[in-house]
Amino acid sequence: MNRPSTESEYLAGLVPASAGRHGFSRRSMLRGSLLAAGLPALLAACGDGGGSGGGGGGGGEVTLGSNFSDEVPLKTMNAMVAAAEEQQDISVKLNTIDHTTFQNNINNYLQGSPDDVFSWFAGYRMQFFAAQGLASDISDIWETIGSDYTEAFKKASTGEDGKQYFVPTTYGPWAVFYRKSLWQERGYQAPETLDEMKTLATQMQQDGLVPLAFADKEGWPAMGTFDQLNMRLNGYQFHVDLMAGEESWTDPKVKNVFDTWRGLLPLSQSDSLGRTWQEAATGIVNKTSGMMVIGSFISQQFDEADQDDIDFFNFPEIDPAIGADAVEAPIDGFMMSERPRNEDGARELLLYLGSPENGVVQTTNDPSGIAANTESDRSHYTELQKKCADFVANAKSISQFMDRDTRPDFASTVMIPSLQSFIQNPNDIDGLCTQIENQKKSIFTS
Repeated sequence: MNRPSTESEYLAGLVPASAGRHGFSRRSMLRGSLLAAGLPALLAACGDGGGSGGGGGGGGEVTLGSNFSDEVPLKTMNAMVAAAEEQQDISVKLNTIDHTTFQNNINNYLQGSPDDVFSWFAGYRMQFFAAQGLASDISDIWETIGSDYTEAFKKASTGEDGKQYFVPTTYGPWAVFYRKSLWQERGYQAPETLDEMKTLATQMQQDGLVPLAFADKEGWPAMGTFDQLNMRLNGYQFHVDLMAGEESWTDPKVKNVFDTWRGLLPLSQSDSLGRTWQEAATGIVNKTSGMMVIGSFISQQFDEADQDDIDFFNFPEIDPAIGADAVEAPIDGFMMSERPRNEDGARELLLYLGSPENGVVQTTNDPSGIAANTESDRSHYTELQKKCADFVANAKSISQFMDRDTRPDFASTVMIPSLQSFIQNPNDIDGLCTQIENQKKSIFTS
């Protein structure tokens, strides 16, 4: 499949303009770290083995810290490592940590004994650690791979100082996913407005289905629902400014987001805080749930034979004046730690990860993603991958995801418990918004 000619233009909004306006201090980052017993030590152990024992050089193993912990991502990462070792003539020691554990404890990991290279996310969260001096400048790598990427991807990989710190590999949109065959059997049609979606959900309920599969045991999945509602009610710019700490959480616009969400909860799967996203996705796979607000990685839960039975629709319009042309499409990739033990090997690994060949390896083994490298062959793409690529290409504005568009300490220590509190008790929106705003002020002004 040819890369859409409009993709460069529409991906230009990948990094909010407000992302670099707030100075990051090491003190404020430390204060926001999660210190759950045992978890930081587990992450720190990632970087204990392998490496050449120096500040940059030569042979020996390259250690790779990875959050590709689920079945399909782990299989994909193993294939990537094997291909990198063969093509770059390096030895890679893969250290895999549970995705959520890795994400929530990244501060401690990077300040401890991190791996030479580690998986991470583009945009604000990348800039945060680059500004702390916890990641290495890899602008020289971009001199080699840069011609294979759009300017928007380079922007999403660039720190506040104008240097590059990130190699993007894949991305994928969030939307409302479902099984085609179930909808055909029931005669369901994709809604274009939220009211139509609620009417459809009510019909699904009457048909004996769970209308909206939902889970938030890990803390981050619910962020996707908030993001969609906020962009549909208040627009893309308000959303990214809110994530950057420049809008108030006590604004009536934010309270309206929670109030609208409250109206969806009776149509959503109950007991979500005790359920992982994979468990919720099982309802879509087994045709006991009608639809799910989730990323394209839901396809990882489907057998190969069922990949063509996955479809999605854009989260519907709420306000015609705002529209529905803002899309969430997070970018995944890799960074190099501040002082890698095997710097030469780490750079060789990153060169491979940024190559067209790696894009093929990733998107073949895990058909939920789209290759960021424009030169990656797309002839093997599934219909879902093709639709995802077109969907993102035709978006007017693109967000990264709540925990990537805001400070990591704010996302982990404030927003995860706040959204879970809302799900448990959705009736005190004023109190919830006041609490979030007070904590936001403390974190963003420290």
